[in-house]
Amino acid sequence: MADSRRASTRFMRKMQRKVDNQQHIISFLLCILAALGGVFLLRDATFTQPQYYVLFLLFFSVGLWVTEAIPPFAVGLFIIGFLVFTLGNPAINSPESPNFIEYGQFINTWSDSVIWLILGGFFLALAMEKTGLDVEVFKLSVVRFGKRPKNVLLSIMLATALASMVMSNTATTAMMIVSIAPLLNTLDAKEPFVKALLLGIPAAAAIGGMGTVIGSPPNAIAVDAINTMKGLPFKVGFLEWMLFGVPVALLLVFILWYILTHVYKSDLTELNMDFLKPNKKPDAEELIQMEERKAQRRIVLGVMLLTILLWLTGNIHGISPAMVSGLPILVFTMLSITTGDDVRTIPWDTLMLVAGGLSLGLSIQQTGLGEYFVGKMEDVELGFWILVLVFAFITVLFSNIMSNTATATILIPIASIWSVSNPMVLPLVIGLSASCALFLPVSTPPNAIAFSTGKLSQADFRLNGSVAGILGPFLIILWVYCLTLFMS
Repeated sequence: MADSRRASTRFMRKMQRKVDNQQHIISFLLCILAALGGVFLLRDATFTQPQYYVLFLLFFSVGLWVTEAIPPFAVGLFIIGFLVFTLGNPAINSPESPNFIEYGQFINTWSDSVIWLILGGFFLALAMEKTGLDVEVFKLSVVRFGKRPKNVLLSIMLATALASMVMSNTATTAMMIVSIAPLLNTLDAKEPFVKALLLGIPAAAAIGGMGTVIGSPPNAIAVDAINTMKGLPFKVGFLEWMLFGVPVALLLVFILWYILTHVYKSDLTELNMDFLKPNKKPDAEELIQMEERKAQRRIVLGVMLLTILLWLTGNIHGISPAMVSGLPILVFTMLSITTGDDVRTIPWDTLMLVAGGLSLGLSIQQTGLGEYFVGKMEDVELGFWILVLVFAFITVLFSNIMSNTATATILIPIASIWSVSNPMVLPLVIGLSASCALFLPVSTPPNAIAFSTGKLSQADFRLNGSVAGILGPFLIILWVYCLTLFMS
């Protein structure tokens, strides 16, 4: 009987894999047809062959990102390969042509400053996680706020938001949900505070990513686009981005905390926080290991503070954020705080996605496609505020159904060449708005992690998603516009 059940389970899994593969193949073919249809509808007699190829690539990439016919990082690799094999063909892109495009630049996105900046953030997050410094910060924050449910929720959401400014929001969410598991076990399954916690953590992680350049890949893409513009009153460095991102992130966290405490109101007066205390007295071997970890924590904390300080004071010493990112990479590997096995756990797929996205944005600019379509759209009478609102809400909409990195990759290059009175506003708004997509369990990895606990339904995410997706862009636009005027 048991053998027949195992056989039927294997058969069902095999059939499910076949169905999934067929769906992916069908989606892939439909993306090709949709991309060809898009090129046919938007074709123009003035288009060059490279422009036709890049336009097809744009539609095809968007389709693949939306349908997930292939993994998102694979789309990034495909973009680079496609550009090299098409624009690297002399018959299509001749060096003697006046419109020649140097295709080598699409490979060089692997060494772009954005990649190094994000990689430095990954190494910091990895070292914090390995040494347990992240959990210590969590415990410290919880203890300081007391035991009342709404205070605990606020402390956890703030700790999550602050941690996600340095760490990956996915890693932060996983860490926080694991850390509160003992607390959840002390609560009744129907206790409203359980949902408040599991909704508050992913929301704070996603929104907290707005706070720093390394907090979310769209931020780094926006900074890279802004700093390549000419004639701007100032460059956007680590500190300048924090001035734009941190206030909006903290305000949204407080707003979501207030809403969650009222929608999921708990009757509990105090929570049992005994899980924060050690279960047993450590033995001699464990004491030695604890001392080693303490020494490593001091090193990680010192390197982290120095790195952040150098990032914040970039305009004073002139060292670029990408160069500063080399500090944790070198120190942690030299001191064996991060080993080869640890490095292999870094989300390299994110870097592949970002590199491919940068290549796609670069190709749109280099072929002149961006300028062409912006010129066409500028004939439509849109006021500055309407234009910014449209970009903000399109960013939120796309980020809910596809990667926010991919969304920023597509929209920021177009926004960067739009002729507006303040060209910095659009990239900043897009970069920040990309972190406001919280409507679906699949909208962002933190939502997916919280959903995987089995304690939430899809409908539970609509509250945070609606508030962040509607209120977030308005707050972002208002703050970005006012601050750019003040700093100019």
